[in-house]
Amino acid sequence: MSQDTERDEVGVLGARSLSEIFLVFLRLGLTSFGGPVAHLGYYRDEFVQRRRWLDEGHYADLIALAQLLPGPSSSQVGFAIGHLRGGLVGALAAWVGFTAPSAIAMILFGYGIDAYGHLVGVGALRGLQVAAVAVVALAVLSMGRALTPDRPRITLAALATLLTLSWPGALGQIAAIVAGALAGLFVLPDATKQTDATKPSPSAAPREIGPRVGRLLALASLGAFFVFLAGLPIAASLAPSHALALVDRFYRAGALVFGGGHVVLPLLQASVVPPGWISNGAFLAGYGAAQALPGPLFTFAAYLGTVMEPGPNGWIGALLCLGAIYLPSFFLMLGALPFWDYARGHARVRAALAGINAAVVGLLLAALYRPVWTSAIHGAGDFALALAAFVLLAQWRARPWLVVLLSAGVGALIGA
Repeated sequence: MSQDTERDEVGVLGARSLSEIFLVFLRLGLTSFGGPVAHLGYYRDEFVQRRRWLDEGHYADLIALAQLLPGPSSSQVGFAIGHLRGGLVGALAAWVGFTAPSAIAMILFGYGIDAYGHLVGVGALRGLQVAAVAVVALAVLSMGRALTPDRPRITLAALATLLTLSWPGALGQIAAIVAGALAGLFVLPDATKQTDATKPSPSAAPREIGPRVGRLLALASLGAFFVFLAGLPIAASLAPSHALALVDRFYRAGALVFGGGHVVLPLLQASVVPPGWISNGAFLAGYGAAQALPGPLFTFAAYLGTVMEPGPNGWIGALLCLGAIYLPSFFLMLGALPFWDYARGHARVRAALAGINAAVVGLLLAALYRPVWTSAIHGAGDFALALAAFVLLAQWRARPWLVVLLSAGVGALIGA
């Protein structure tokens, strides 16, 4: 066989592999309702049990790494699976396939709100805001059970809530996360020895979970993460560009959110509502609508980019915000893959993660109060609707998209 023929066959196989990665993740992006935890279950069924692209231990390692890093955990796991299967291009194919359906839907919803929001009615939009109360309340309850199983971590979550409420804005949230990490290092090590979910299983053999990621590429990715994190605020302050300000704020939100899609709510709210780029009502209406869609909640950024003022907005603003909020998590995943086996064996790393996770519960509890509760609950009718939505989600295990649509419909009837 000639070298040219051999190269052609390799190229065809590579194209087939990338096409398969994209199509599999596209199907998941169209059907994966239920948020990050549900997404990880869909991934396990598809890639561990059905396709056998990786084994149970390998998959558990990827989940543990995603829990340690800020950013959208399910998207990061999908990005890593695509990378292990098809390199960097495979990782991008996985992200585009999984993200595109909900991102396109959120952009269209943004255009619809701009053009026809007055026809939808205030009541329906209020119903979407009330649905956000129920969704975030369930997230607080679920994450609290998993991440604050003892009194020290419950106390840490409460203190993080107080710090965030007393110091509004992104700086207060960053301070809560840093304080959580320090508390984990110096207060929680003994409490987390047996319960930390990121502790490797004794029966699991050590494995290199990122063999395709070279050390130089990993170090370059980590360097780029910090250069963007430190450089974007400076650039935005020196250059009076709204596009640069958007990239700065959405990049920072993606770089500092621990715990997944729901936790990004307070960071984004603090970034776009106080400057007047979007009203709090429109913010919560979009967040409520995001619950009705499959795929990652981070695509809420596409809605914000579509509807906010001033420009760039529309689909250009949507792509700008979407890329900015995802970029830090991709830098971190590429940078961390080769070093995860070393880091995950250290008790102090696991202790810091436990403290960060407890602080994340506090951030989400603060967001439940402000802006979610204070902006959506204005009377007994709103409270009753939020309570009914919460019971449907928590006790009857109703689909989030169905609860959101019901809330919008009831809101429209009440407001008619």
